[in-house]
Amino acid sequence: MPFWRRGGLRTRLFLAHLLVIIAGMATLLLVTFSTAPTLHDRLMVELLGPDQTIADDPTMTAMEQATNAVFQTAMHQALLLSGGAATLVAVAVSLLVSARIVTPVRQMLAASRRIAEGHYVERVPAAGHDELAALAGAFNIMAAELEAVERRRVALIGDVAHELRTPLATIEGYTEGVLDGVVAPSEETWALIHDEVGRLKRLVADLQELSRAEAKQLMLHLAAVALAEVVERARARLAPQFAEKGVALVVAAPAGLPLVMVDADRILQVLVNLLGNALRATPAGGQVRVQAYAAPDAVVVEVTDTGMGIAPEHLPHLFERFYRVDKARSRALGGHGIGLTISKALIEAHGGRIWATSDGPGRGATFAFTLPQHKP
Repeated sequence: MPFWRRGGLRTRLFLAHLLVIIAGMATLLLVTFSTAPTLHDRLMVELLGPDQTIADDPTMTAMEQATNAVFQTAMHQALLLSGGAATLVAVAVSLLVSARIVTPVRQMLAASRRIAEGHYVERVPAAGHDELAALAGAFNIMAAELEAVERRRVALIGDVAHELRTPLATIEGYTEGVLDGVVAPSEETWALIHDEVGRLKRLVADLQELSRAEAKQLMLHLAAVALAEVVERARARLAPQFAEKGVALVVAAPAGLPLVMVDADRILQVLVNLLGNALRATPAGGQVRVQAYAAPDAVVVEVTDTGMGIAPEHLPHLFERFYRVDKARSRALGGHGIGLTISKALIEAHGGRIWATSDGPGRGATFAFTLPQHKP
C-alpha cells in the first residue's frame, strides 16, 4: 500500500495541498521562463523603437546583451527566492488548514467511540457555518436521538416489569392462598384470577401491536372509505358502555365528507381507543362529542369530552409509551398507557397526524387527527 494511503486524514490533506503547491510553482516557473525573454525583447523595442543603428552598433549590441543577461539572472534569483518563500508559507498554511479540518473529525471519531460504549451524553462542538459544522450538528442530533431512545428503552423495561408485576402478584397471592387453605376456591376467586390473566394477555397483545407499529410493520388494507361510516361503527360499538355510565355520546359526521384512503378497521381501532379514553375521563352526566369535517386536502376528526381535562405539562407526553396523566386512576381503570402510542403510529402510517388539546384540569380535552383525502 502506498505510504500516502497509510497516513491519516491530516497527512493526506497535507500531501494534497503540497501537490497543489508543487504544481503551481512548476507552472509559474515554466510560464515565466518561456515567456519572459520574448516579453523583455518586445518591451525594449517599444521603449527604444525599431532603430537599425542600434543593431549595427557593436557597443550597443554588447550593452543590450549584458542587460539581458543581468535581467535574466535577477529574474531567476527573484523567482527562486519568492518561490521558496511562497512554498514555505503555503506549507505552513496547509498544515494549519489540515489541522483545522482534521480536529473536528477526530473529535467526532472519539465521541462516536464513547457513544458506542454507551456514553450517550457525548456531544461535539458545532461552531461555524461550514459543512463540518453542519456535520457536527447532525452528529449531535443523532447522539441526542440515541440518548432519547436509550432513555425510552430503560423506561420501557421498567414500565413493562411494573405492569407485569401487579397482575402476577395478584395471581400469585390468590393461588398461594388457595393452596394454603386461606382463600376459598370460590367462583369469585377464579373469576378474579381469570381477570388478571386477561389483563396480562391484553398487555402482551398491546406490546406486540406497539412493536409492529413502531417498526412500521403494520399491515394496512387501504380502500376509499366514507369516514362517517367508520364513526358510526365506533358509536354503535361503544353506545352500550356510554349508556351504562350515563355519558351522552354525540356524533356530528356528515355523510358528504370527502373519501379517505385508509384501512377502515385500523381507523376504527383509533376511534374506539379515543372514545374509550374519553368515556373513562368523563363522569356520569357528561358528554363526549365526535365531530368530523373537511379541511384542505384532509378530513379532520375530533373527539371532545367534558371530563377531567389535562394539565399543559402533560400534553407533549400523552403519546409516549406507558405515559399516564394520573397513574393511579389509569391503572385502576385498566389502561396500560399504550393505546395512544399505537393510535399515533396508526394515524401516521396513513399519512395523517394526531394531537391533543385541553384548557386544563376539569375543563375537558380534545383529541384530533387528520387523514389525507382520497384523490381519484
